[in-house]
Amino acid sequence: MTAHRPRTKVAVLGATGAVGQTFVRLLEGHPWFELADVAASERSAGRTYREVTRWIEGDMPPAVAELTVKACDPAVVAAPIVFSALDSNVAGEVEAKFAAAGRLVLSNAKNYRMEPDVPLVIPEVNAHHLALLDVQRANRGWTGGIVTNANCAATMAAMALAPLHQAYGARRVFVATMQAVSGAGYPGVPSLDILGNVIPYIGEEEPKIEREMQKMLGVVSGGAVNAAGFVVSAHANRVAVENGHTVCLSVEFEREPSLADAADTLRGWKGAEAVRGLPSAPDVPLHFFANDDRPQPRRDVMRGRGMTVSVGRLRRDPLFHLKFVAMGHNTIRGAAGGSILNAELLVASGRVGVE
Repeated sequence: MTAHRPRTKVAVLGATGAVGQTFVRLLEGHPWFELADVAASERSAGRTYREVTRWIEGDMPPAVAELTVKACDPAVVAAPIVFSALDSNVAGEVEAKFAAAGRLVLSNAKNYRMEPDVPLVIPEVNAHHLALLDVQRANRGWTGGIVTNANCAATMAAMALAPLHQAYGARRVFVATMQAVSGAGYPGVPSLDILGNVIPYIGEEEPKIEREMQKMLGVVSGGAVNAAGFVVSAHANRVAVENGHTVCLSVEFEREPSLADAADTLRGWKGAEAVRGLPSAPDVPLHFFANDDRPQPRRDVMRGRGMTVSVGRLRRDPLFHLKFVAMGHNTIRGAAGGSILNAELLVASGRVGVE
């Protein structure tokens, strides 16, 4: 699927931050995309990327190091596909300007996720939600568009729940997260607050998980998403893990599955056919563990190059029907990698041209 395709120029907004750097790393050598522009705040504009970026992991790609950082302005950033790692306090206005200027914006920010005409997409789960782009363009009068990916913990939970919901119809979902410190950005949580500790609060996290899961697992009808009918109750905790959000779920279904049937459903799920073979798509989007002590972030977070969500500890729940554990890489599958996979699906489906 990747052969004989011209590379499309792309840009990263908020390129100096932790998620922006993950975009830069993942785009190095990408077969479909060429990173042409990096953009950040006005105070960084006009200097080289190397000068203004405190690089966090590994070596900075040499081809990017000498790029001149631009302002987050569609008048100076020309790429047709724009990945946004902007903070939510600036993302709303900036992303709208790029969409109005004809650019396709793949956003990690919360600002547009719950807008009725904005797709909130995990490609394997709800690729069909991209049809909302046509509604969005008609509603807002722009030729570009905004596609969002979910809160990172909601992504892990939704991917694990999706095959079971499709097969048995979720009714009630209880979620408790143990979220890695990298989810707080860089420098993130002070060491004396997190070492040897669990912080049982992450601002705005629980409402995001509760509402975003319902939207992603809903159905597009009449130009809008009919949210999934289950109710979600979420607890969010920050723990002393570098990468990898772990999510414990208890679920009641419309039709109670046997443990064997549920395990077969999880083990056999491959996600939307349109996603298979895309450059960033893992061969196994959902890896099922039968052993009791997995998944574990230290052992499993880079499965599928960080794009696979691992599921295990499937068992009976005395209050609901089933309980299980999901874990995935929060800055790859839950952020930059998820956005890149969204862009690949848009290109492959003909919703954005190449140049």
